[in-house]
Amino acid sequence: QVQLVEAGGGFEQAGDSLRLLCTTPGRTFGNAAMGWIRQTPGNHSELVASITMSTGNNIYADSVKGRLTVSRDNTKNTMYLQMNNLKSEDTATYSCAAKIGVGGLISRPGWYDYWGQGTQVTVSS
Repeated sequence: QVQLVEAGGGFEQAGDSLRLLCTTPGRTFGNAAMGWIRQTPGNHSELVASITMSTGNNIYADSVKGRLTVSRDNTKNTMYLQMNNLKSEDTATYSCAAKIGVGGLISRPGWYDYWGQGTQVTVSS
């Protein structure tokens, strides 16, 4: 069983920064695609970033380019999402997801096989 655990969500003011973490306890993803997907209060689901664990290649949703940065530390089995210049529209539940055994990026949330429980980010304007 693959377990993904998110942390780092919270209540922030617009313009603040926040860093989310996704850990994979006891498991190293040498060849996997991982992503951050957010679900807004209106139930809109959006992939905000994806990264390949082997090479670090990444993609972003247009809505977050220049403000959010995805990275990974394979020595810690951890993926990060650095969120800068937060906006009220960033308010959502952020989940990390993984698809094992692929070397490319995955832009569609439905293509991921494993999901974390999600962490809430609330941004007040």
